[in-house]
This record gives sequence, structure tokens and C-alpha cells, in this order.
Amino acid sequence: MTTASAASFPSAASDQATTPPATPSHLTVAARVRAQREGRVWLITGASRGLGRAFAEAALAAGDRVVAISRTVGSMDDLAAAHRDRLLSFSLDVTDRAAVFAAVAEAVARFGRLDVVVNNAGFLTMGMVEELTEEQARAQFEVNFFGALWVSQAVLPTLREQGSGHIVQISSIGALAGHPLTGIYGASKSALEGMSEALAAEVAEFGVKLTIVEPGGYWTDLYTTGLVATEPQPQYAPLRAELERRFAEGSVDSPPDLAARALLALVEAEDPPLHLLLGSMVYDLAFEISQQRMDTWAAWEEVSRAAERAVPAPGASAS
Repeated sequence: MTTASAASFPSAASDQATTPPATPSHLTVAARVRAQREGRVWLITGASRGLGRAFAEAALAAGDRVVAISRTVGSMDDLAAAHRDRLLSFSLDVTDRAAVFAAVAEAVARFGRLDVVVNNAGFLTMGMVEELTEEQARAQFEVNFFGALWVSQAVLPTLREQGSGHIVQISSIGALAGHPLTGIYGASKSALEGMSEALAAEVAEFGVKLTIVEPGGYWTDLYTTGLVATEPQPQYAPLRAELERRFAEGSVDSPPDLAARALLALVEAEDPPLHLLLGSMVYDLAFEISQQRMDTWAAWEEVSRAAERAVPAPGASAS
């Protein structure tokens, strides 16, 4: 395993002062031929557990090669022993931009290309918005948003040069609409989606595809070891109890391998969607949210349209 020291969350100043190692600028013809013969190359963050682990196992089972990134040293040793020639693992913190760029450069040097990049690393901060500390709020964005941003930036030179590649951003149903107790988590995923929609339009001309995946409930440790909780404030106790009751009654826990199967189908598609919902619960919820918003927009149409006036184009005479 290649190990990089985990860094504390970088400041803007320290990040600007860091010059990441350059991604290799030339992919040889031999490397391209080898890639076609040996299968796709995946780069997966958060690969040691949950959905990330399921994605890595599915890719290896399909005969592909995997670059697995996780924070836990030794977490991929069992897969590395079984797939020594097809798995390259790194232990690093995705919030460390320089370490991310270095890992991507080493991965491309090893396998010659990248075909699928899955930004899966993330965690959940659960608590009311008022209860959040500054550290908790910033940490949520550092991993869920900035970590995915750094990985996306690091892989793009290689994908553009290849004229191919598929970036998959693992988002959440929390990005579709804000929910009590998961406000900062949903905000970090909403930011990820906004950035990713812009990125998809920016790189389409280079043959690079991007899909935002919004999963429902799966059997993962997101709600256990992947959870950070705020200090409860008493004024929210009744609402918290009701929300926790609803969550316990309405949660859907599907095995992660079902999500992995959907991901394999996604990357096989010639024309993949910009957004993909995973699971019946999130599918139904997305339509419900969209309908509610359209109903609200229609009800307030008069006020909305009255909030602007016609402005003549530059150089046009006013009538």
C-alpha cells in the first residue's frame, strides 16, 4: 500500500501556496493498447467500506483494475492480496490536495489511463443547524465537497488528453431537498451537485462524461462509524424524537452490491444521464419534491413575473 500522511483541513492560504505534482502529460500508445486489453481503470475514493468497498469489489470482479483511496491504513490489504496486479491502494485524506494530485499521477503512471472516477468519500454530520459548531460545518464541506473537487481537478488533465472518461459523483437524497437533522450534510451535497453540473458542461466537448448519483438507503456504516453528531439542544428535543422515530420506521436498507450493480450498468452506457436516482424511495421522493415545487411556482407565478420589467437591449431605442 502507498501511504500518504493524513493532513488537517487545509486553509485557503496553505492551499494556494501548494503546487501539486503534475499529472503525466503523455500517455503512450502502448499504454492505450494495454488498457484496452486489460479492462477499465477505476479510481474510487472512500473505498474501504460501504458503497465504495462494494464498487471496488464489483469492478475487480468484472476484470477491471482499481485505484482505491481510503483514509484507513491497511483497509484494502485483503483485496490487494487477492488482486495484486489489478489493485493499487492509497491511504490518504482527500482534503489534502497535494496528496490527491500525487496519488493520481502515480496511478496514471502505473496503469496508463483512467476510465471511471468515483468520488465516494464522505461522512454525515447529524444535528440541527443551530447546534453546529464552526469546526463541524467546515469539516463537512472539506470532505464531501472539497475532497471531490480536488479529485476531479486531479484527474481531468488525463481524461481530457484521452478524450474519454466518466466521473461519477456520489451525492445523496439530501441534495434534493433539505431535511431537519441533516441540513449541513445536504448542503455539502447540494454544493457538490451544483459544481458537478457546471463541470459536466465544461468537459463534454473533451469526451468526458459526468453523472451525479443520488442513492437511497443502503447497509453501510454512514450512520455509525461514518457519523458525527452535534450536541443536542433541549429546545429541539420533541422534533428530534419525532424525526428519529420517522427515520427508524421509514428507512430502507438495501445491500450495497445492488448499488454497485447499478454503477456497472451506468458506466457501460453510451449516453449516461447527468443524474441517476438509486432506489425506489429516492425515486419516488424526487418526483414528489419536483411536483411540490412546480405547484408552488404556479401558485406564485403572478408575483414572480411582476418582479421584473422589460429592459431595452443596449443601443435599442425605447418606444
